[in-house]
Amino acid sequence: MSLYTDWTDMVVEYVKTKGEAAFWQEYGAIEKAIYKDLLGKHTEVKKTTIAELSKEYNTTNEFIMGFVDGINDSLKNSYDLETVDVNTELVLDMDFEKLYYNMLDAKADYLYTLKQWDSIFSVEKRKEITTEYRKAGTVVNEEKIGRNDPCPCGSGKKYKKCCGK
Repeated sequence: MSLYTDWTDMVVEYVKTKGEAAFWQEYGAIEKAIYKDLLGKHTEVKKTTIAELSKEYNTTNEFIMGFVDGINDSLKNSYDLETVDVNTELVLDMDFEKLYYNMLDAKADYLYTLKQWDSIFSVEKRKEITTEYRKAGTVVNEEKIGRNDPCPCGSGKKYKKCCGK
């Protein structure tokens, strides 16, 4: 069984026994601590393994796998999570714009409001990414031309008598 499968099974079991709120409280604290360090040292690309990260942050390999699952889409070179084990070398080379966008998408306000973002993006840049995220979720319907409206070709006729035939 893969570490990724262990992670998903552990989440299901944890939520069944202790509840979803308890899971997010524990996982959120671990995730926040890791991101604080990674964003604080954003000029360096961290090379590590799941085993090293779990020792460094005093947590289980499964929780670290969950972190890797969350950050995977924001890495410049993502991993096949089913093949990652505790000793696989991970290069955490992040695309920071994509990471910020994904944090907005996950509605993880405890992550995208970290003060460590101040040294990576200006306030304007963060607002720009936030605006882009909000636009992506907004559906814009084009205005339909009614049968009795003037034709858009400029002929002066009704649409139904001109281009609407």
